[in-house]
Amino acid sequence: MVLLLALVCAAGCAFGSKSFSLQQLWDGLTGKEETATVILYHLRIPRVLAALLAGMGLSVAGLLLQSVTANEMASPNIIGVNSGAGFCCMLLLNFFPLAAQWLPLAAFLGAFAATLLITGLSVGMGASKNTVILAGIACTSVLNAGISLLSLLDTDILAVYNAFSVGSLSGVRISQLLIPFVIIMAGMLTALLFARRIQLLTLGDDIAYGLGANVLWLRILCLLCASACAAAVVSFAGLLGFVGLVVPHMARKLGGNMMRGQLVVSAILGGALVVSADLLGRILLAPTEIPVGIVMALIGAPFFVWLLLRRRGRYAEV
Repeated sequence: MVLLLALVCAAGCAFGSKSFSLQQLWDGLTGKEETATVILYHLRIPRVLAALLAGMGLSVAGLLLQSVTANEMASPNIIGVNSGAGFCCMLLLNFFPLAAQWLPLAAFLGAFAATLLITGLSVGMGASKNTVILAGIACTSVLNAGISLLSLLDTDILAVYNAFSVGSLSGVRISQLLIPFVIIMAGMLTALLFARRIQLLTLGDDIAYGLGANVLWLRILCLLCASACAAAVVSFAGLLGFVGLVVPHMARKLGGNMMRGQLVVSAILGGALVVSADLLGRILLAPTEIPVGIVMALIGAPFFVWLLLRRRGRYAEV
């Protein structure tokens, strides 16, 4: 899988509206060919790194959420990350229209604040699997209503918000990735450190309690790690969806039964998937570009339908 990830990243650097041969790619990386060097270091390498980071963050967040909620259809959307980010961005664009450069920071703060609110509500109700999901759905509905209301106040900002809501990596700079990188790495390392305890949550609350786990504390820890990773991705990639839904299912098939292995596999596969989706978006209709969020929706929507049909089949058997 590491080899696959390396090949995908190399392809992401080599192909696009202008493709490079292996020799041209090497000359560009070493600075021997000026045009290739500019394209690689200013456009493609930052974009590949952004896609890699986005895939890792969203995949790990999705795996943690599906583990603590025991819901195979849970994803970062369920905890209100997208809605919180979108609402905060709409507030910024409405009241400070000349501060559009602060959209990434507003997105991160909104996403994280929404998650803290949902965590607080679920803790007040016992932080069970169902209350986390219900609190997320309720807050998401309220925030979406707020987004609709703000869009009515100033229709001119809809174009800016629509570009953000689709999810795109176009124009990403290395400087935008430094803080999200630190946040996502911290979230992943924390999850790996507590992987054995988090594993107990998958056995059910009663068994986890019997084995000495602090279920409430572990659930809050997972929610915070997942929200931090997802919110960091939102800050530079927009509302990129379906990654946290699709990849954890693949990771459980390939990573074994242990949480630590699943976390590592999720990060690798998530990075490879988003880099591949972004590459497809750049080459399918070149020189026209398809945002990576649209490509991921084309991949994720059929997968979501398949999950629904599989769950329906299980219930029919029961």
